[in-house]
Amino acid sequence: MSAGFEVSLDNRLPEIHRLAELVEGFGAEHGVPDRAIFNLNLVLDEVLTNIIEYAFPDGLRHAIVVRVALDDVALRAEVIDDGSPYDPTTSPDPDISLSLEERPVGGLGVFFAKRMMDRLEYHRDAGLNRLTMARLIDQDSGALAAADSEPH
Repeated sequence: MSAGFEVSLDNRLPEIHRLAELVEGFGAEHGVPDRAIFNLNLVLDEVLTNIIEYAFPDGLRHAIVVRVALDDVALRAEVIDDGSPYDPTTSPDPDISLSLEERPVGGLGVFFAKRMMDRLEYHRDAGLNRLTMARLIDQDSGALAAADSEPH
């Protein structure tokens, strides 16, 4: 089995809601567990919010392409943008042992993405940021595996 879709979003926050509805519909159509769709949408929300808020200092309209795919191995997503270079996979994890008052603002979205996905990979090619993420499918149960290991 292999299925997927691609959508081009404007670099505007309301587009995240539109993507979430597409991901939910895709998941329902292909029998993807609700928890996996929730996790993917949460990670996409965090990633896209960061891109929209920080990657385009020119203030102009830009397209962000999102590809979502499901195969026998994993639920995958790729986010492609022409914004400022940023590799979230190299961001240090926040110190979550600190109290909320002591903790610096930011960094939790990338931390969640690293923890909720089994794979999180970044590369920049021809002026484009490409962030690929995957949540592996548990071969024994046919369900999506829990992302409880370190990301690759």
